[in-house]
Amino acid sequence: MGFLGEQDFTETAEPYLKRIFDSFQASVKFFHNDAGGLVCAPHLAQIGVNLFNFSFQHTLGEMKQLTNNAVALLGNIPTRDVLASGTPQEVQNSVRASMESARDRSRIILSCGGGMPPGVPTANVEAFLAAAAAL
Repeated sequence: MGFLGEQDFTETAEPYLKRIFDSFQASVKFFHNDAGGLVCAPHLAQIGVNLFNFSFQHTLGEMKQLTNNAVALLGNIPTRDVLASGTPQEVQNSVRASMESARDRSRIILSCGGGMPPGVPTANVEAFLAAAAAL
């Protein structure tokens, strides 16, 4: 969805996504989009999405604003470059920066954007958890 402009999204993707998310009953309707999420974010609640995992290129604050805080956000530190390849200090700095972007910290599940890659050093996982606990 991140490669579509507003008009393409609303005319082409949105009707199908709404149909998909309306087709099943679930308390969590999760949309994972590692591409740019700026175009789809304002439409997610009306589509039926209530949990969004988006590209680390966007801040939690930016997504909270675009979703009008109507969708829980899952994210959002860089998976490969920080969690997998960074130092524990870089992980902690990234967690803090990610959360600092959101004044309202409700409806956030702190994670790495896109999922846990293989081979993440234990020290980086511990640094992530320590930074999250300190918030």
